[in-house]
Amino acid sequence: MSGRGCQLIVADISKRFEAPNPQEEGIEALDRVNLCVQAGELVCLLGPSGCGKTTLLNTIAGFEDPTGGGVLVNGREVHGPGPDRGVAFQEDALFPWLTARGNVAYGLARRGQRGPDVRAQVDRFLGLVGLDGFADYFPDQLSGGMKQRVALARVMINSPAALLMDEPFVALDAQTRTAMQTLLLEVWSELGQTILFITHDVDEALLLADRVYVMTSRPGTVLDEVRVSLPRPRALETITSEHFLKKKRLVLRLLQRAIDGERPWIRKKPSPVAVAAGSGLSRKGE
Repeated sequence: MSGRGCQLIVADISKRFEAPNPQEEGIEALDRVNLCVQAGELVCLLGPSGCGKTTLLNTIAGFEDPTGGGVLVNGREVHGPGPDRGVAFQEDALFPWLTARGNVAYGLARRGQRGPDVRAQVDRFLGLVGLDGFADYFPDQLSGGMKQRVALARVMINSPAALLMDEPFVALDAQTRTAMQTLLLEVWSELGQTILFITHDVDEALLLADRVYVMTSRPGTVLDEVRVSLPRPRALETITSEHFLKKKRLVLRLLQRAIDGERPWIRKKPSPVAVAAGSGLSRKGE
């Protein structure tokens, strides 16, 4: 992927965490990560535990500053959190004192948007995630899956340029997780939002994604990219198709190579993604 036409660009991102004790070695979490997500694309990020997937997502979200490289969203470099990026966490992180409607409307209210039009918009998104009739329920009155539906509606209603999802279904039971995967595909098809989705689940990645980036062990970087050319719309039956199983075997081999310590070929020149980012980056770390 050259980087041209990308809504989200990660260009040569590195991240080092210094040890509290200056006499101890720090941790190299990320090493020149390059990736691109085009407008309306759903891209998944896979890798061994501890490879830096969440650190990368936090850097894209603006919660962490990179040691080197940079992130561009719609051509603008990321310097801290912003409304152009929405984040869905592993936990629903709902406000317990607000109803489902209040939680979904929170971001709009923070921007001063209120009134009947906002209420109608909130009710539309609650309907999209299958929560018609639950708008006035508080989080402690909802199941785990319903809370994640509220959290999904809350981040999507703000129409971020990039939606970042950090294993949002990992804490759910298998049946609810399957239902949420199907729901995400339906809502994404309806809204066409740009999504970067982190997961440990190969089946989940291949069911959801247009492309899958497989990361190395720490310090994390991209080992390879897999295009998922399965037809859409996808359903649970997709995971039993021969094409799906062929892709799954490929991704599992890549993950094993990552676990075994394989690194990608080291570029002496900037990656095509970094070149495409061009002068839009301040070029940290140089």
